[in-house]
Amino acid sequence: MFLLMEISWPAGRLGELIAALGRRSRFAVRAIEPEGLPARIAAEGGPQLESWIEATSGRLGLEAEPVEVPYADVDQLLRGAGPALLRLADEAGPRFLGLLGGDRHRITLLTPDLSMVRVRPEVLRAALCAEVEAPVAGGIERILTETGLRGARRMRARDVLLGELLASRRIGGCWLLRPSGAASLVTQVRETRLPRLLLALLGVHAFQYGLWLGSWWLLGWMALTGRFDLGWLVAWQLLLLTLIPFRLLTTSLAGRLAIQAGALLKRRLLVGVLKLEPDEVRHLGVGQLLGRVIESEVIETTALAGGFLGLTASVELVMAGFVLGAGAGGWFHSALLLGSVLAVLGLGLRYYRHRWRWTQQRLDLTNDLVEQMVGHRTRLAQEPSRSRNEGEDQMLERYLGASADLDRTGVALQALVPRCWLLVGMLGLAPVFVAGDHSTAGLAIGVGGVILAYQAFRGLVEGLDQVAAAAIAWGRIQHFWRAASRREPIGQPGWATCRSPAASWADRGRILLDARELVFRYPGRGESALREVNVQVHVGDRLLLEGPSGGGKSTLAWLLSGGRAPESGLLLLDGLDRATLGADGWRRRVVLAPQFHENHVLMGPFAFNALMGRAWPPRPSDIEEAERVCRALGLGPLLDRMPAGFLQMVGETGWQLSHGEKSRLFLARALLQGADLVILDESFAALDPETLRQSLAFVLDEAPTVLVIAHP
Repeated sequence: MFLLMEISWPAGRLGELIAALGRRSRFAVRAIEPEGLPARIAAEGGPQLESWIEATSGRLGLEAEPVEVPYADVDQLLRGAGPALLRLADEAGPRFLGLLGGDRHRITLLTPDLSMVRVRPEVLRAALCAEVEAPVAGGIERILTETGLRGARRMRARDVLLGELLASRRIGGCWLLRPSGAASLVTQVRETRLPRLLLALLGVHAFQYGLWLGSWWLLGWMALTGRFDLGWLVAWQLLLLTLIPFRLLTTSLAGRLAIQAGALLKRRLLVGVLKLEPDEVRHLGVGQLLGRVIESEVIETTALAGGFLGLTASVELVMAGFVLGAGAGGWFHSALLLGSVLAVLGLGLRYYRHRWRWTQQRLDLTNDLVEQMVGHRTRLAQEPSRSRNEGEDQMLERYLGASADLDRTGVALQALVPRCWLLVGMLGLAPVFVAGDHSTAGLAIGVGGVILAYQAFRGLVEGLDQVAAAAIAWGRIQHFWRAASRREPIGQPGWATCRSPAASWADRGRILLDARELVFRYPGRGESALREVNVQVHVGDRLLLEGPSGGGKSTLAWLLSGGRAPESGLLLLDGLDRATLGADGWRRRVVLAPQFHENHVLMGPFAFNALMGRAWPPRPSDIEEAERVCRALGLGPLLDRMPAGFLQMVGETGWQLSHGEKSRLFLARALLQGADLVILDESFAALDPETLRQSLAFVLDEAPTVLVIAHP
């Protein structure tokens, strides 16, 4: 423990440690001077410390993810966590370790003088788990002393007892560092080590392909020279046996590459989706969004496989060209191969066009089916039965026509192309064979080159099929991919993590939120939805905003909560703008419960839906507070009816909540975030008068400052 304290970083240099870890890991770290951790936040720790680390990492172009693992998984965390931060408890205040990486035997740490030190994993584990082990360590030592165990047996018994007693405890104090979702693709690819895997895969494949060619060359040489000696046969068999481990290694590397690239793709798409503005997806129905999810799976399953097949087929075609050039047909035979490749590429372009049309028709059918399923009850109640199936036959006919065109081109590409090459390749040898002016070995080499090219064409056409599918799918989801590069305001770490006095009911009457001359216009519309709006909200205010439908009440709520940015004007929260507080810092202070159609119950436990604004999995205190709030809002009878209580699964395929129950769940979700200002957009419209009075009284008593939006 003393050694770790010597090489640990003080809290005041925590920002410097984050930047140093990012640079040592070859991440794209921004060239700014990081701030030191304030003493107040270092002393408090908890959510404030996590927010500060996340904000500081964001300013440097990184992401810091707090991690909690069960006690039994600490060793696995330490082996695979680098680069990461580890917090150590100390009487003088927290100190931090910079972990670069490690394995089962040694962990590499970055010291304050930027040198590297390797320590044993058990040393780090003891330091990280010291606070959790301390309450039970004394009792365990007494038991072990009474049993008389010594040496290695005593240590093993101690570890077993600790594992049993602390199995349910979770160990925190670790933050994983990685490039932010807005980082360039090159940075993220380098972080996942994809280039190294790809080069290793191509090298191993080329080597095993060379072994395969060598085995056939040796077999052909023995056949042409008649030297079937035992030694040469053993050499041929050894070449074939050597192929096995290299082909297994090729499969393993291809699997690892697919997993790493798939994880990168999904992470990037998820980041992009979360950065989309509401107006960008408002016009998309459930079926269209589902279609794009399906297309993202297509990219994951086909892009890498198709690209690898295309690359290996290209290598094999080049090698086949050299073999053909060395054979009886000479370079004329190689020219025939080049012409065949160009013809295949032209046919592949035609196949791409047919597949694009077929994909469009398929997604239209998917969208129509999903939308009809979602609105099935409405259609049963309001749509005449005779018109429910109008247009379906026409859509099916268009889909069948596109499928027929795709199948014809696909058969020509996958079945005829390799066989046509066999015919063309053999015809290229016909003049030489008829003339009889070439050796048997030359003819054999020419035939071998034709067979090699045949196998390469089979891989090429399969790769073209998968690459075409991936290219079409990419056109559907590239907007999500590009959205990931958008940069949101991160804010200054010192301000982004601090809580304003409004949260403690202090200084009532002070201006909390100040909006001046706000102007907002929806994209694609000429007229402004809001023009020169001025609003002041003071600490402790209870405000009611009324107005007709379409008057801009909800738009103003989204602006005040940070969900949308005004076109012009000044918007300050506690005297600070959004650039200073950051997007996350603003949303922590101002919480909006949107209208019913824009708020959702997600498939998951009731507790998850209530605690969405907090960390998950929750602490016992979070569960207790959430249940208190829900019962105060009148949801106690619902919790008592549900078999699993607060952990009951709810959502589309879980326990069905009524309109009023959902509204009160949304109220609880907003209140549990502990914001300075709570904005409720028509949150009481679905409640009966008695429940409304009960819920409103609790909201006014619980929230420091409230703005309620309602119709007159």
